Amino acid sequence: MPLFTLLKQNWKKTIRARGFHNNLAVNILLGLTALYFIVIFFALGLFLPTWLSGAIPGKTPTQLFNGVTLYILLGGLMIRYFMQQLATINIQLYQILPIKRKTIIDFLLFSPLLNPVNFILFFIIIPFAIRSVAVDYNITTAICFVVNFFLIVCFNSLTASFIKRKFGSNFWGFFGVIIFFALIIVLDFFHIFSLFKISELIFNFVIFNPFGLIIPIGAVMAAYHLNHWFFSTYYYAEKFDLKVSTNKSYGDSNLSFLNRFGSIGDIMGLIMKLVWRHKRTKNALYMTAIFLFYGLLFYTNEYYHQQYSWLFFCAMFITGAVMLIFCQWIIAMNSTHFDSLMTKNISIRSYITANIYLILAGNILCFVLTLPYFLYGKEIAWVHLAAILYNCGVNAFLLVFFGTYSSKRIDLSVRSVANYQGVTIKNFIVVLPVLFFPMLFVGLFSLFSMANIALISLSVLGILGLVFQKQLITMCENQFNRRKYAMCEGFRQAE
Repeated sequence: MPLFTLLKQNWKKTIRARGFHNNLAVNILLGLTALYFIVIFFALGLFLPTWLSGAIPGKTPTQLFNGVTLYILLGGLMIRYFMQQLATINIQLYQILPIKRKTIIDFLLFSPLLNPVNFILFFIIIPFAIRSVAVDYNITTAICFVVNFFLIVCFNSLTASFIKRKFGSNFWGFFGVIIFFALIIVLDFFHIFSLFKISELIFNFVIFNPFGLIIPIGAVMAAYHLNHWFFSTYYYAEKFDLKVSTNKSYGDSNLSFLNRFGSIGDIMGLIMKLVWRHKRTKNALYMTAIFLFYGLLFYTNEYYHQQYSWLFFCAMFITGAVMLIFCQWIIAMNSTHFDSLMTKNISIRSYITANIYLILAGNILCFVLTLPYFLYGKEIAWVHLAAILYNCGVNAFLLVFFGTYSSKRIDLSVRSVANYQGVTIKNFIVVLPVLFFPMLFVGLFSLFSMANIALISLSVLGILGLVFQKQLITMCENQFNRRKYAMCEGFRQAE
């Protein structure tokens, strides 16, 4: 059976799935979002030569682009490590057929490359190559420039797959990868070495030398054979299960300290284990670490220091990263065993309280981790304090309340990336009262130079929410009881 047949079967499996058609509205929205970014990237590719021209005297736009290519490569590799979906296959069904092992491995390696997201960068690369590289040099150099980026995409895809398969099930392996990327960023930031100069040296040779493409081709082949070595070692399920079992998981660690909180602590422990033992929830948890750096886009720009609405939006986003990622689906995460959950001797109030306490703990942890942002100015400190109070006293309860409207089944055992199970238009609408209305409230008051009054008002609302948390939990409990049969019915319908 050729590789093409396996790829065709995988495509048919995707479009024939019930979820593909049931989530038509979400798919259309995602398609429009992709179209928006395509237009933005295409315009960026057209105007980038003009912006780079003369930025550094004596260097052409192509040379400057080559200087940042290594940043693009490392950034893309890091994003792929978190976001790229690992291809899977029911290998036992194919092992009894006359199919070469190499064909199955090639399918697992090359199927992620067929994702259209891989080629969105080319809407920048191709216009830039036509407008700058071909004009300043020649068509052959422009073709080498585009081919080089295609090879970079292949290298990143194969390398990310290997790192994720090798270290993805190991908690400390994950942090080792994070430390590696952080170390490169720190060394470059303190000018211990210059990635720009290294990148310019390497990719100038690749683009302008007749045999330069041997370097990226060799890198792709090395990554390809590295993956083949991994699969040759763990081709059979028994060996891979042994590998996973030897990696100590946080989900199996002792959470006995939660026992002191009674039934609420027991439920909190079960939720934490559920999050850590499934790739979709675990990867979402990892993503919060990236969202904590979101403030660098705003706080390092002096323009935003006078725009309190954007400062408050950013502060809400990063101090509530865990809450915003999990809260709307915190009930739907239990959808596969929700019927069983409703038959247990578990108080609904305890269940709601456990979820809210975990959300509050996540908010406080995010706030503590973002304390270094206070170094950017006292206005940042006041905005963060207002944001954490509002997130804990208002948004946490709002999201649990609206979370009862998420009645679409989520199977945590399926793929962890590009998985839109449980996502509906309702989830996008909920963002309005949670993020944008407070932002507009602060923006309105800042027009009259009264941003401090808006921040104090939102802080007071948050404090009142924490003071009257019992009443708010009762409100969420009553809403849960009103919606539980609708949720049970919705969760039974597998996509």
